[in-house]
Formats: sequence, structure tokens, C-alpha cells
Amino acid sequence: MKLREKIKEHKRLFVVAGPCSVESQEQVEDIAKALSTNGKTSLLRGGIWKPRTRPDSFEGVGAIGLPWLVGAGRKYKLPVATEVANIQHVESALKAGVDVLWLGARTTANPFAVQEIADALKGVSIPVMVKNPINPDLNLWIGALERLQKAGITDLVAIHRGFSVYNHPKYRNSPNWEIPIAFMEKMSDIPIICDPSHICGNRKDLQHVAQKSLDLNFEGVMIETHNHPDKAWSDAQQQITPEALESLLNALVLRETVIKKEELDFIELQRRKITEIDDQVFELLKERMRIADEIGNYKRENGIVILQAEHWKKTLSKYLSHSEDSGLSEGFIHALLDAIHQESINHQNAVMNKG
Repeated sequence: MKLREKIKEHKRLFVVAGPCSVESQEQVEDIAKALSTNGKTSLLRGGIWKPRTRPDSFEGVGAIGLPWLVGAGRKYKLPVATEVANIQHVESALKAGVDVLWLGARTTANPFAVQEIADALKGVSIPVMVKNPINPDLNLWIGALERLQKAGITDLVAIHRGFSVYNHPKYRNSPNWEIPIAFMEKMSDIPIICDPSHICGNRKDLQHVAQKSLDLNFEGVMIETHNHPDKAWSDAQQQITPEALESLLNALVLRETVIKKEELDFIELQRRKITEIDDQVFELLKERMRIADEIGNYKRENGIVILQAEHWKKTLSKYLSHSEDSGLSEGFIHALLDAIHQESINHQNAVMNKG
């Protein structure tokens, strides 16, 4: 059975778990044994090669760890997955009997590397999971999957692991939920699971992120699990014990994806109300841009620049100061005003520079 079909069978809680890095045969067997007893883990993950940012960091045990990972999976009846970043990794993993491959964020960001891996997999029937690229580029993510599809790989799964940002106040990698939502719209036939470990970079927020992903109709989670997390050779702070994983999974709420008739009647009524409000909003925005055109004409006739920075700062400050009273987050208000302001600038620029 294909991996994507297994994911559908699990009704939105397909669980991939295992250590960030395979460190020893004993370590991975201990973890596999614990995961097999909870009956919730469907796929044992383990890093063999670790692409690290700094050269002196632990970069994985290498191919010597493949028989440890595969052996642990066979012993405890768990299919196994590992990350590959080049042709040599692919060849070694296939030879060792790895069941599922995945492409990491750094690899997905490099079309040359993805194409090499896709070429190496031509004629091979194996599931491949693809993490989003480190940068928030939807097309780059989609492109990686398309390259694999063109190589004949049809059993594909997407993994959302967040996007790299500098010094984020909360996350190791910002979730940017709008990007995986857009991915679902464009590639609805490919299942998507969430990797809260890499989004959070810590243990305390894992459940919150996992729950949000399920509420957004993701179909599973990949969570790094270690028998002694604090002693892990890589990413210790974001790994949890198999026991903690079981508690986390038990606490997750699986909500219905199909709306019942009586529920749909209520929701449709509320949707109609929202549509009426949206229609009013768009009419007001059209009127706002008509006025922006008038301002653009006036500025053109009088030689005035488009951007009035001080006025813009005052406008932002005014509405941001009322965010708490309005029930709208500062981030939303800022993003909304930015979008409206930019569209207004575009209108004025078109008027001022026509012809």
C-alpha cells in the first residue's frame, strides 16, 4: 500500500517519530521499541546524514547507521524513513532497505540537488516526503514535488517545517501558515503533515503547533523523539521522550472534516452574513482607491511625491493603538494597512506616471 493511502487511512493523525540523529544501534532500537508499544507511530524516522549550518557540528554517523535504523524498524515492525541530500545518500539508503526517503529544507531550496535526486530515483518505486524550502517560496516547494513527479515518483507527501527568519521571538522557523494553506489549494492531491519540532525548536510549544496543524486539516505530524533528549547529539532542545510523545498525541483533538446537514445550515447562514460584509468592504475599498486616484492627479499637477512618510506613520500608529479594543491582532492590522497602503501607492503611481 502506498504511503499516501496509509496517511488517508489514519484519519488525520499519521505519526512519524524518531530521533533527529541516529547515534547508535542501541539508541535507535530503544526508541523503536518504545514507539512500537504505544501503537500510535506509523513511521520511524532517523537522521543518518545531518546537513548542519556550522562545519564543526555533528553531521550524522553516516552510512554506518543505516543498518541500525533499518534493523530497528524490522525488529519492531515499523517502516523507516531517512533524509537524503544527494545521489550517494539515495543509493546507500535504497541498498540498505530504507522504506521512505525525505528531502530536507536545504535540499528542497536547491533545484539542482532535487533534480539529481529525482534522476537517481527514476524507475524506483518508493515514497518520498518533501519538506518546504528554508525560504518562504511556495513555487520552490511545489517545483521540488513536480521534479519528482516527472521522474515517475507518484507516492509523495509534503512536510511543513516552517521557514527560516532571523531572530524570531517565538519560533525557530516561522510557520507562515498561509504558505502551506496555499500549497493545499494548488496541490490538493498530495497529503501534507506538520513538523512541529523544527517549527518550535523547543519542547514546550510542540502540542500547540501540532494542534493548530490538525485544525487546519493537516493529515499528520512528524515529531523528533529520543530516549534521552537532553543528551541528544543534535537538536536536543526540541526532542521529547516516547512517553512524552504519547501524552502529546493523546491530548490532541481530532475535529470533524465533514460538516453535518444541521451544522451546515448554521454555517451557511453565517457565511452569507460574512459575504454581505465582504461585499461592503470591497465597495469601500473601491471608493478608497478612487479617492487615491484623485490624490495622485493632484500630486502630479503640483509636483508632490507619492509617499508621505509622517502621515503614514500616524495612520499606522492610530489603528495599531486600538488593536486590543478592536479584537484584531497587531500583526493583522499592520498587514492589512500595508496592503491597502501599497495598493494606494500603486494607484497614485499609475496616475502620476501615465503615458
